[in-house]
Amino acid sequence: MSPLRKARKQRGWRLQHVVDRLHEINCSLDTGNLSRIERGKQTASPGLAEKLCLVFGGELTELQILYPERFMDQVPAQEVA
Repeated sequence: MSPLRKARKQRGWRLQHVVDRLHEINCSLDTGNLSRIERGKQTASPGLAEKLCLVFGGELTELQILYPERFMDQVPAQEVA
């Protein structure tokens, strides 16, 4: 699980909540793009990574968002199937 997704789930936030908070700081993103970023299917821009760090109050670093594969948790075998 990517650090971004893990942080979001730990807070009990839905994708839309993160998108709404990004909109509050003048950043346009939709839930589909955020989901793809969380799953590693799309890469965040450095500017978006910075704004996501703000949304999460510094809990995440830009490096964790830009290079999530370096910080991925090991996925148990039963979750892979």
